[in-house]
Amino acid sequence: MENANGSVPDIPIQELKEKENADSVENFSQRVDEMVGKVDQLEQRLNDVEHFYSNTSKKQSNTPRGSSILKDKDKQVSSFKRRQQDASRREAAGARRMQELVRQFGTILRQITQHKWAEPFMEPVDVEGLGLHDYFEVIEKPMDFSTIKRKMEAKDGSGYKHVREICADVRLIFKNAMKYNEERHDVHVMAKTLLGKFEEKWLQLLPKVDEEEKRRKEEEAEVQQDMQLAQEAAHAKMAKDLSIELDEVDMQLEELREMVLQKCRKMSTEDKKKLGNGLTRLSPEDLNKALLIVAQSDPTFQATATEVELDMNAQSESTLWKLKFFVQDVLHPHGKSPASIVPNNINNNNLLNNNNKRRREICDALAKSSQKRSKKPS
Repeated sequence: MENANGSVPDIPIQELKEKENADSVENFSQRVDEMVGKVDQLEQRLNDVEHFYSNTSKKQSNTPRGSSILKDKDKQVSSFKRRQQDASRREAAGARRMQELVRQFGTILRQITQHKWAEPFMEPVDVEGLGLHDYFEVIEKPMDFSTIKRKMEAKDGSGYKHVREICADVRLIFKNAMKYNEERHDVHVMAKTLLGKFEEKWLQLLPKVDEEEKRRKEEEAEVQQDMQLAQEAAHAKMAKDLSIELDEVDMQLEELREMVLQKCRKMSTEDKKKLGNGLTRLSPEDLNKALLIVAQSDPTFQATATEVELDMNAQSESTLWKLKFFVQDVLHPHGKSPASIVPNNINNNNLLNNNNKRRREICDALAKSSQKRSKKPS
């Protein structure tokens, strides 16, 4: 706003400082809120990684020591990528082998259905025409060869998935007939005879079926192992990324801490005296840490000397407040010191920083652990 003579009036210096301080506080609060949100996200991701490795350890501990998966793990790891590339090929080959078994089973079916006694079993039982009013009370699941043929030829995914399923339905045809009809009844005798012939022919095909089932189980075990290794690799990368991100958060928190320290009021003589008294109450280990804080700001300070003389008046305000925060955290770990006059966000800042370091250490440990498990043999 201009005055009457067109000049811009001077803004009081105090007002400018207050505005600058208000902007700084708002900026600080905003950045701390962003950090809190970021740490919450990282914590959720870390929990996912820890949960994965916890479940993995339980599964491995419940696996028998003699398991071929554990015994051949090094070999499986080395061929991990190759097996991944061959997965679709193995699946297609398995489907072709099963189709061949079904084709051979179809030969058995033709031999049975061409028998002179097969006619009563070719179509569903004519319950109404034959007056078999109690048929569905005795027979829970009717079956016949036309139904089997229809399921074998189905293209909509509703057909048989395994040759043993067809075998079970063929047996059901004859067992239903034997169950509903008395032993001396012609249908019972015919069903029993055809069932015997079918079992003889099935026994000839059974070794091939057993071999295919064994092969499928081995391939399924390999697929499961591949999935486990892929998950371990993904979570190891996640742990590594988390560690890097936590390092970045630590740096940003340190910047925030420095920014606040620069804005802190000068420490009074009474505050310095209280700080000195607090330092005398520290354990030798914590006291050494406090001296290292001084050494970080003053390279000439000999923190590890046999005798150390700490002149409070010679320290920068930043160093004094760092010492105050450290002593406060050590002597009042579950609460804030009544003498604290800095914003609450500073204490939150320290807490976040400590949590970040703990999480980063966990991430590093998890990543290294996974790398050892996934390391290929030389």
